[in-house]
Amino acid sequence: MMEAVGDPELQRFIEAETQKQRFQGLVHQLTELCWEKCMEKPGPKLDTRSESCFVNCVERFIDANQFILNRLEQTQKSRGVFTESLSD
Repeated sequence: MMEAVGDPELQRFIEAETQKQRFQGLVHQLTELCWEKCMEKPGPKLDTRSESCFVNCVERFIDANQFILNRLEQTQKSRGVFTESLSD
């Protein structure tokens, strides 16, 4: 019988699944945000205005998330928390 707490393979699986869940959450958030912002009246085709809006919305969403992650990492490094949490 395998011990769940000390099983490195299980830990990697849990981490991978957690990352997938976070990514899916971001995609859902992005889809909802950009749909509300860019889609005035759904039709059979995407007009150029809506398409440009979606592209811009996605790019700004990615930029904002990257900025926030970088800022959090810098803040945690300056406090020494980031390196400690990685070693746990």
